Order: sequence, then C-alpha cells, then structure tokens
Amino acid sequence: MGLALKLARQGMHGVGANPMVGCVIEKDGEIIAKGYHQTFGQAHAEIHALEQINHQATDATLYVTLEPCSHQGKTPPCAQAIINSGAEKVIIAMLDPNPLVSGQGVTMLENAGIEVELGLLEDQAFELNRGFIKRMTSKRPFVTCKIAMSLDGKTSMQSGQSKWITGKNAREDVQRLRASHQAIMTGSGTVLADNPSMTVRSAELNVSPIRVVVDGKHQVTDQSLNIFSKTAPTQIFNTDNTTLNSNGKLDLNNILLQLGEQGVNSVLLEAGPGLIGAMIENALIDELIIYTAPTLLGSNANSMATLPIDNMQDQIKLSISDLRLVGDDMRITATIKT
Repeated sequence: MGLALKLARQGMHGVGANPMVGCVIEKDGEIIAKGYHQTFGQAHAEIHALEQINHQATDATLYVTLEPCSHQGKTPPCAQAIINSGAEKVIIAMLDPNPLVSGQGVTMLENAGIEVELGLLEDQAFELNRGFIKRMTSKRPFVTCKIAMSLDGKTSMQSGQSKWITGKNAREDVQRLRASHQAIMTGSGTVLADNPSMTVRSAELNVSPIRVVVDGKHQVTDQSLNIFSKTAPTQIFNTDNTTLNSNGKLDLNNILLQLGEQGVNSVLLEAGPGLIGAMIENALIDELIIYTAPTLLGSNANSMATLPIDNMQDQIKLSISDLRLVGDDMRITATIKT
C-alpha cells in the first residue's frame, strides 16, 4: 500500500478535479502490475494496472489507495473491471467520499464474492487527497495560507516593500508549494501594489494553477498587469459574480463554493494582511504554512494579518504539525485551533 500511495502522488499535476489514486497488483508474493491515475478523463489507477496484465488478475490481490468507483463517469466503473479480471481480494486504504461511490464500490466487490479489506494506511491516504475530500464533504476546496514574515511577524515595510524577507531556499520551496495547488488566490491590493505574476517559476514544474483575485472594488482592470499574463488562467471575483455578506463585502465563502463547483480541490492563499485576516475570521483557512526569516522589520512594518484583537482571551491559537529549516528560514506548518 505504501508503494500504491507513492505512485498515486505522481498524478498530482494531471488528475485535476479527481483524486490521486495508486494501485498495486500482487500474486503469489510478487508484484505483477502497478499503476496510478495520471490524467483527468483517462484511465483510473486500477485500469492502468490491469491493462499491464491484459485484465487477467485471477487469484491476485489488488492494493488500492481509494475505493474503486462504482459508477459510469468519464470512464467505466473500476469495481466492475476488477470483478471481470477474476481478482480474489482487494485491500483498500479508504472509502471514496464522493456520494456517487461512498461504499458502493465495496458492496459491488463483496457481492461478486471478492474479499475486501478496508483501512490499511488510511491516514496517509486521507492526507494525500485532503483537498478532494474537503470538496466532496463541504463543497469547498482545501485552503492553505502561505505567509513569508520576519521573526517579529511582519510581512512588508510600511511603503509596501517586501522583497526579500526570506531567502532563496524558502522562495524555491514556495514554487513547489504553488505547483501542488490547483489555484493561487490573492487580493486586489496585492495585485496593484506588487504587480505579481502568481505563477510557478520553475523549469522543472510545468504546471499553471488558476490565478484567483478577490476584487471587491473592481480595481483590477488593467490588462497589462502581470496577473493577466497568458502563462496561466486568471479569474476575478467581484460584485458582478459574487454575493455580498452582511457587511457589504464579498462573500469569501461564496467564492470558495464557486471554485469548488469548478472542480478546484486546493487553493493556496498568498495575500495581504486584510484578506488573510478576513479568511481567518471567517474560518476559511485549513492550514497555514509560515516561512519565518531570522530578521526583525520593526514596529512600523505591516503585520501578517489584520486581526483586531483586544482581549487576551480572544487570541487565536495554532497547533503546529511540522517545523523545519529551509535554508536559513524556519517553515512552520500549523492549523488554527477551534
């Protein structure tokens, strides 16, 4: 199953709205085939593996990272293909949260007399497809907020100058982080102040996440801005296409729901303190990745988030899941405690 999970991750940049899935077929103690879902709309992992043995898996065991699908989508149901192959046993890491599957694949296999085991390396399988799972269960993508700041929590000077707080290694790590997401979100203030491209700048990572701009005041109109470059698609959310909340500002939850409807599983938020603060206040951030440089920018610099907290009991506490050095900078992975 560990190998199947490793294979599944290779589909990160190709599966689109689908989950990443890997499959290993074993018979008499030997691996006879292995595959993974490579491209949206094309063969799923089980089919990719079965094709290598001409769909003949008599008395074999399949290790699959996600429950085989039971419905006709862009491809035929994988559960039926497994049944037709003559497989004896299927070991599945986790059930598919998609309502079109959600246990029905297991039922199909068991009704055909195939032995099914569920739950092997389930935590790792869940982590692999946390974006897909979030969209299936909440209709919103998984949102990771990336912040680059000084040790005193500052992200830019009062003038707006922010290049560079962190070092080269951290900036290269951010490119890999961008490449692992389907969309990169920012605010109109950042676009106008910095004129960023918001693309993956790496020859090794040939991917182009959607660029999403939250523009409540219709400020981002100049087509010469880097955000409109042809290197990646761009979507602007303003009052023309987004509902407003009670305070008259764009409904950020509505924006995420729209992205979910488009099949976006994961969003990387790279924004200024205003949008980051609003996303935190609306409980729309699932994870924070904070690159902290061993430097001080001082009291006049801008803070990482606009969060008007006056009382100690209202402080927002974080739970740190990972802490490591990236070059000279510290990378903190955390979630907000609820």
